[in-house]
Amino acid sequence: MSFNLSDWSLRHRAFILFAIIVVAISGVLSYRSLGQKEDPEFTIKTMLVGASWPGASAEDMADQVTDKLELALQSIPEIDYTKSSTRPGSTSIFVNLRSDTPASVVPNVWYRVRKNVQDAQAQGRLPQGIQGPFFNDDFGDTFGNIYALTGDGYTYPQLKAAADKLRDRIRRLPDVAKVEYQGVQDERIFIEYQSSKLASAGVSPQAMAQALAAANAVAPAGTINTRSERVRLTVSGAFDSLESIRKIGVVGLNGRSVRLGDLATVRRGLIDPPDIKLHVNGKEAVGLIISARNGGSVTRLGQVLKSTVAQYQSELPLGLEIHTVANQPDVVKAAIGEFTKSLTEAIVIVMVVSFLSLGFRPGIVVALCIPLVLGATFAVMKFAGIDLQRISLGALIIALGLLVDDAMIVVESIESHLAMGWDKAKAAVSAYAATASPMLIGTLITIVGYLPIGFSGGSASEYVRSLFYVVAISLVLSWVVAVLVTPYIAFNVLETSHKAEGAGHEQHDGPLYDRFRRLVRWCLDHRRTVTLATAGMFAASMAIFAIAVPKQFFPPSDRPELIVDLHLSHNAAFAATDASASRMEALLKGDADIVSMSTYIGGGAPRFYLPLDVQTPDVSFAQLVVLTRDEKSRERVREKIEGLLSTRFPELRGRVAGLENGPPVGQPIQLRITGDSHEAIRPMAEAVENLLRRTPNLRDINSDYGERLKTVRLVVDRDKARAIGVSDDVLKQALEGSLGGAPITSVREGDKSILLMARLADDERTDLGTLAYAKIPTASGAYVPLSQLVREELSSEASLLWRRDRQPTITVFADPDHVQPAQVLEKLAPQLDAIRKTLPPGARLVVGGAEEESAKSQSEVFSIIPAALVIICFLLMIQLQDIRKMLLVLSTGPLALIGVALILGLFQVPFGFVAMLGSLSLFGMVIRNSVILVARVDELTSHGLGLYDAIVDATVQRVRPILLTATAAILAMIPLSGSVFWGPMAYATMGGLMVATLLTLFFLPALYLLSFRASAPEASV
Repeated sequence: MSFNLSDWSLRHRAFILFAIIVVAISGVLSYRSLGQKEDPEFTIKTMLVGASWPGASAEDMADQVTDKLELALQSIPEIDYTKSSTRPGSTSIFVNLRSDTPASVVPNVWYRVRKNVQDAQAQGRLPQGIQGPFFNDDFGDTFGNIYALTGDGYTYPQLKAAADKLRDRIRRLPDVAKVEYQGVQDERIFIEYQSSKLASAGVSPQAMAQALAAANAVAPAGTINTRSERVRLTVSGAFDSLESIRKIGVVGLNGRSVRLGDLATVRRGLIDPPDIKLHVNGKEAVGLIISARNGGSVTRLGQVLKSTVAQYQSELPLGLEIHTVANQPDVVKAAIGEFTKSLTEAIVIVMVVSFLSLGFRPGIVVALCIPLVLGATFAVMKFAGIDLQRISLGALIIALGLLVDDAMIVVESIESHLAMGWDKAKAAVSAYAATASPMLIGTLITIVGYLPIGFSGGSASEYVRSLFYVVAISLVLSWVVAVLVTPYIAFNVLETSHKAEGAGHEQHDGPLYDRFRRLVRWCLDHRRTVTLATAGMFAASMAIFAIAVPKQFFPPSDRPELIVDLHLSHNAAFAATDASASRMEALLKGDADIVSMSTYIGGGAPRFYLPLDVQTPDVSFAQLVVLTRDEKSRERVREKIEGLLSTRFPELRGRVAGLENGPPVGQPIQLRITGDSHEAIRPMAEAVENLLRRTPNLRDINSDYGERLKTVRLVVDRDKARAIGVSDDVLKQALEGSLGGAPITSVREGDKSILLMARLADDERTDLGTLAYAKIPTASGAYVPLSQLVREELSSEASLLWRRDRQPTITVFADPDHVQPAQVLEKLAPQLDAIRKTLPPGARLVVGGAEEESAKSQSEVFSIIPAALVIICFLLMIQLQDIRKMLLVLSTGPLALIGVALILGLFQVPFGFVAMLGSLSLFGMVIRNSVILVARVDELTSHGLGLYDAIVDATVQRVRPILLTATAAILAMIPLSGSVFWGPMAYATMGGLMVATLLTLFFLPALYLLSFRASAPEASV
């Protein structure tokens, strides 16, 4: 006789009681100490490689720098693709790894990226004068807490000084990983001169720079060694004030020294033009962005940060304010609270189902098992390092409807035997012999149904991977509790029947059972009809999937933030971008639906939310993060901003969007055209863009092909330049130094270092008409006007060039309006095919965006399905020991898709990545019920019952536990059905399980008899 765990449990009741107490206490303590996050962590498998080459055009940068860097990366097999944006003088290359690259090897890949690029530079493949390359492999860092300091009447240096002190305090907090600045405007000391004044004094800009650098140099002056000690000598040459700079003498005409202050204006100011600015609620601000360390508690960090910032605010002078721009701990607390509420509701629903269906005492047995399994699950999650977040909490709710299954089966078995007059001990022990093995196989099959989630590669699967682990943990523990604890509780709670042993055959009698028995017999008698009808329903459901069910990748986030992108012309100066952003802020100021606004001018917001689509720096770009009060307020503000963009901002292209869920995609609809050159594919890109503009339900249509930049081409007269000793380098340095500002030296103030720069005065520097009169130094020390050396030609050049895998690429973007991207692309397929036929040789038109990412993620999940099917087949063979029975049970798995298609098509719920995972998991859930039913048929036939009657009796005996567990699982989904993220999965699970459960009770018996008609005599026809 095999070992009986339930029998062992009843013989060691004191130990079981002790274990229950320990698990309950451990569960409570683990739950309270589990880490809390809004979203699970996943690896952003993107690295940014940048380089600059001042003075180079975008075309030269692309050919001489970008292409060489991309070529150096081609040998790294983990790289999926490179995507580069090249501007005049700079390039940024996004290195994207294959989605199935394990997170553990990503750091090693980034090391190889650095090595390959640095080797290319060392081998001289990059041109002289390159600055960089620079590497950023922290692209995925999330700065969940952002604070900003503002103050009316306070300067940027004063705001920065206050931010310095707050930064130092925050850095000392134990859960902090990084603290970085945002929107800081660095100070400069400007030497601004007029070229005519320098020329009249016979002073060149180079001589002025040399005098300043020499005066501020740090060099040893020697040491005097006396008899008893050493005394170091210092020369007080370092600048300690603006006046000390003005007093510097510069050698001019005839060797006469001229005071610098008489030649130029010396002033202290901010970097001009700025690189990036931060506004908070319309005020200029200095921000601090904070990331939590790995393994740190986000909620604990939030509490400590709140008290630290509040304490520092109380110490600040009047007028200086600290604003909370982003507070992930509060978001996490709200999200966890919402999911905890849903989990509680699901627990109550399942308990009510247990009490109503099983009765008071059996209901108590099941009800006591639920918190025990959850407590043990929390303890294992704590040990395994699984935090409470959107996916793990959703997994607990999903598992809740499944984990009561084992307890219900055991209780139903014990109740059946008690009704037959067995004593409690025998009834409790016998449940193990009858149900333990099929329950275990069914549990493992259900877990394997989630296997594609746990072991497929890709960022999307990594994002939802904790779903597999939490469901697997809870289901295994539910089986352990069912065979060890449920018999113990039942022994103490259930009452013994007064019937004689062997009585109670009428336990499955009664009007309802009689009607159900007749229905099962009808299905057996018309087994071919039932089988064909079910097959027809399945075929029809596949058609519904293809025609009526909308598709998506991940649903949008329900967070109340709006992201507003403002794109000006690439010719726009920073001041123009600043003005447009400030005007938008003024128009939104005072809106009751808006809680706060933060504006990033010259770039995008830092990654305050893990799935955020982070933008790269660009002086012609600004991004507003508008925090609204709730979802309804968010939609009202969205409409308002869209109206403003269309009527009040003709100078820019704007986009308003909510936050994303899952791996960031950006605009959902993306169509990429690649070819040999940008000019060759530009007409095709325009054709695609025009097609999208004619398509209904699309908005924010644009492409990433930047308009041409205005340039003035200076054609040098080589003979004149050579005659007076002016080289191209001298000419370029003179122009760059006088217009942009040439850094000379650094002025030291405590721990600060302020760059000193020389440049032309504002009236000469900003007026294109005065360019011809710019003074260029000659070899003799004299000056000549620029117009004597060059001829000016108006021209243009590319402002922005995108490449993908070294191929010139133009991407056309669009946002769907109240439709899913897949629906739009399906309608556009014929027109896109027509455009493909007109592409030049070597060019391609590829669908990207959400459609591409969804296809990648699905293919990665589907690649694991064969392995999961093999494991399920092995498990079925272990239990059934018959290939035909294994195939019979497998055939019931797809039945769930009938209900999935019906409910999603009926309610127009999109079928996305999460709904797909729910549908795949239904396969294991349905097979679980089938294998237990078939195991019961085998048990009855082994006792001599005919196959026909065994099928009828087994189905009647299993109908209650099957319906109860399915009802519990379906009703447990109700709290999730209103969730934006989990709603599609909840609908898919409810519809699929509902239909599959009913079909299992009718289709499986009919198919069973049809399949084994030659191997067993029928009791009746």
